[in-house]
Amino acid sequence: MVGPNGEQVGIVRIEDALRLAVEADLDLVEVAPNARPPVCKLMDFGKYKYEAAVKAREARRKQTNASLKEVRFRLKIDTHDYETKVRNAHRFLSAGDKVKAMIQFRGREQQRPEFGVKLLQQFAEDVADVGVIESQPRQDGRNMVMVVGPLKSKAESRKAQPEKAPRRQRRQQRLDTSAPQDTSGQTIAASAPEAMRRMAQASKDKTTED
Repeated sequence: MVGPNGEQVGIVRIEDALRLAVEADLDLVEVAPNARPPVCKLMDFGKYKYEAAVKAREARRKQTNASLKEVRFRLKIDTHDYETKVRNAHRFLSAGDKVKAMIQFRGREQQRPEFGVKLLQQFAEDVADVGVIESQPRQDGRNMVMVVGPLKSKAESRKAQPEKAPRRQRRQQRLDTSAPQDTSGQTIAASAPEAMRRMAQASKDKTTED
C-alpha cells in the first residue's frame, strides 16, 4: 500500500488498509491491479479525478496536429510557377505543416520518371532550410509523390511567431500613419484650428483697415 504522500506503507491486510482510509478520511484506490500483490493508494479520489481532467483538457488544448498540404507540379513547369510553388511550400513548412509534392505526368512523360525524381530532389533542396524529406519520390500511377516534413513542430512554429499587438493599438497605429503631415511635423487635423484662427484674425484686421 502507498500512503497519501507517496510513502511506501508496505504489505497490509485489506481490513487494515480500509481502516486506515476511514481514519484518514480518504479513499482506498487500487492503482496497480496487475501487480503481485496489487498496489493500492490512500487518496482523495474526487480531487484526483478533477486534477486528471484538468491535465487532460490542458493537453488537448496544447495539442497541435500537422496537416498535409499539397503542391502539384507539371514536369515541364516554367520558372515563375516553380518559384511560386516553392514559396507556398516554404510557408506551409514554416507553419509546421507537411507538404506532399506531386508531379503529374502526361503521355510519354511517364516513360522518363528520372526527370520527375530530379525535379522533386531540386524542390527538396530549395526548401531544405525549413523541411526534410520524409518519403522519397515514388511512382504512383501517372503521378510521382514525395513528402517533406517540417524541421519545427507546429507548436514550436507558433511560439516563434511574434505576438500581435492588440486590435485597438493596431487600429490607432494605422490612423497615425495614414494621417497627412504638414511641414512642421504636425498632422493637418492637429494644425487646422490654428490655421482657422489665423484666417479669422486676418479677416478682422482687414475689416478694421477699411
